[in-house]
Amino acid sequence: MNVLSTPNAPSAIGPYSQAISVNGFLFASGQVALTPGTGEVVGTTIQEQAERCCQNIKGILDAAGLTFADVVKTTCFLADMGDFAAFNEVYGRYFTGKPARSCVAVKELPKKLLCEIEIIAAQK
Repeated sequence: MNVLSTPNAPSAIGPYSQAISVNGFLFASGQVALTPGTGEVVGTTIQEQAERCCQNIKGILDAAGLTFADVVKTTCFLADMGDFAAFNEVYGRYFTGKPARSCVAVKELPKKLLCEIEIIAAQK
């Protein structure tokens, strides 16, 4: 099991890792709309926050030598299912390989954020 850490995604702020590589897969912790390095919240709209989530995921994938095409499963958490269509517009620009996905509404996300995305990617 290998721990992955990159400055191109927000640092873990608790007892977890940004991502773990094991048995040919990369399991990334959920990414929210925080700026790497500062931890500042990015954006007030679902589109802005989804964009930052995807950029954070890109940072993790890049660090592992992977791309969005290597993602096989995502789990998406939305604070408001009314944001589903707008979230999908951003999500669809990144996850063009159409990985398996779960998308659920949650009561609340940290820092009152609007979305969170976690991924599983197949390693080359």
